[in-house]
Amino acid sequence: MFKYIIDNDVELQLLDLYHADEIFKSIDSSRDHLREYLPWVDSTISISDTREFIQGSKKQYAANNGFDTGIWYKGEFAGIIGFHSINRNIKSISIGYWLNEGFVGKGIMTRACSVLTDYAFNILNFNRVEIQCAIDNLKSRAIPERLGFVQEGVIRDGELLNGNYVDCVIYGMLKREWV
Repeated sequence: MFKYIIDNDVELQLLDLYHADEIFKSIDSSRDHLREYLPWVDSTISISDTREFIQGSKKQYAANNGFDTGIWYKGEFAGIIGFHSINRNIKSISIGYWLNEGFVGKGIMTRACSVLTDYAFNILNFNRVEIQCAIDNLKSRAIPERLGFVQEGVIRDGELLNGNYVDCVIYGMLKREWV
């Protein structure tokens, strides 16, 4: 089992099926918060949906095509962060994440994004890390900005959320810029 301890409060663990109940309860308790920016929340209606997501994540990891880790804060499940959209030709990878509402504002996701960015550059030898956020999701946008990512542009109607298209901001970091 992959486990990475970020500090005394935060650790990452690869998702496994025994996490399904904890993850589903977290989603269920924070639906209104998560629904605003995550299109999958309304289709996650049972623990079996969460198990299906975890199984897909495990297949993704086995295929060496990214992964999802759970984030635990002081022993409590707080959210998920992972690598998605891998382009091996140009050595580019994107990070996606979400936090339960009760854990927002503690610096948890900034620490987790920093660790994954460092891992992408120094272990996986990628050249580029990208983060995409809905344009009005200021809390999510603050994370790449805090880490020094460059705002590269806006994708108009870049995501369909709750039946409405929203613009998305793209942030990028290059290996040579990462300190």
